[in-house]
Amino acid sequence: MINLLDLAPADAELALRAFLESEGEPGYRAGQIVARLWARPVATFDEMSDLPVRLRSRLADAFTLARLSLVTSQASTDGTRKFLFQLADGQMIETVAIPDGDRLTFCISSQAGCALRCAFCATGAMGFVRNLAVHEIAGQVRELALLTDPLRATNIVFMGMGEPLMNWKAVSHVLTILNDPKGFGIGARHITVSTVGVLPGIIALGERREQFRLALSIHAPSDALRQQLMPVNTKYPLADVIAAAAAFDRRVTFEYVMLGGVNDQPAHADALATLARECQAFVNLIPLHPGGSMGFTPTPPQEIARFARRIRGHGVEVAIRKSRGTDIAAACGQLRVERIGRRPPRPADDHGEVQVA
Repeated sequence: MINLLDLAPADAELALRAFLESEGEPGYRAGQIVARLWARPVATFDEMSDLPVRLRSRLADAFTLARLSLVTSQASTDGTRKFLFQLADGQMIETVAIPDGDRLTFCISSQAGCALRCAFCATGAMGFVRNLAVHEIAGQVRELALLTDPLRATNIVFMGMGEPLMNWKAVSHVLTILNDPKGFGIGARHITVSTVGVLPGIIALGERREQFRLALSIHAPSDALRQQLMPVNTKYPLADVIAAAAAFDRRVTFEYVMLGGVNDQPAHADALATLARECQAFVNLIPLHPGGSMGFTPTPPQEIARFARRIRGHGVEVAIRKSRGTDIAAACGQLRVERIGRRPPRPADDHGEVQVA
């Protein structure tokens, strides 16, 4: 059976048209069905009430709409909501919905676990299991739209579990589904892919015509310190990552988790500003979530503010991300680890081939 949710909207429509022709049904039905996959999603073919009953039954015989099973959810007093989904093979992934005024940002996962072992990240500590399929990534957005009280994203960030550019083939298809008017219809400038600096993936993202945003997880302004915090720096050194960011012809954001006494000193701010100026990057300072701190100490808020002022003094745009979900397990990977524990960590290179189309 064909899982329609693994296909881009145009491909799903082609498959449906061929099926409808074989069934003696009018071709316009394909558009009706595609609209119920993502734009106005339904859980089953039987819920497509604008279709004849017989056609709904025949669709269920020929195609599938794979679901993610909601295991648990948590709600913070600040409005942040976190969801733990179980996949068909029993693996679990996390999705976070973050409200901010009239925006609702979904932080979605692209892998079950992560191979990169960043020292401060709960996801890296759980080890790597596998890449997610297209329907498992886009399905996070779809499942939240299927809730009794639907949640519909205005913005998407690939900042959940996993390194999205190490699952590029699937992520690239998901970007199409998210952006396509026949998919979720989310503007490309409202979709951000975050990476530790996987260079082939950055190139592939830059080759797409849509204006998707790029966020780089920097976290240290020197190779020596970054090597300690992020083992992947061996494969993708900081200078190469900055050069790729400079070549990326759209807005780039630096993500920088503030680790008390580790990467938050004045000299670090000066060096980070220098890197940002090289590629005209916007700097986003991230308070460390205490629930996923992995033994690190969060930099105090007043010190983060001082760090930001020093960067701003170099003429670099900088913002301090709001701490969200501090009263729930909102750190990346934290809820999953609480449920099923950790796996033995794997080396940074043990992720299979980087999937660059």
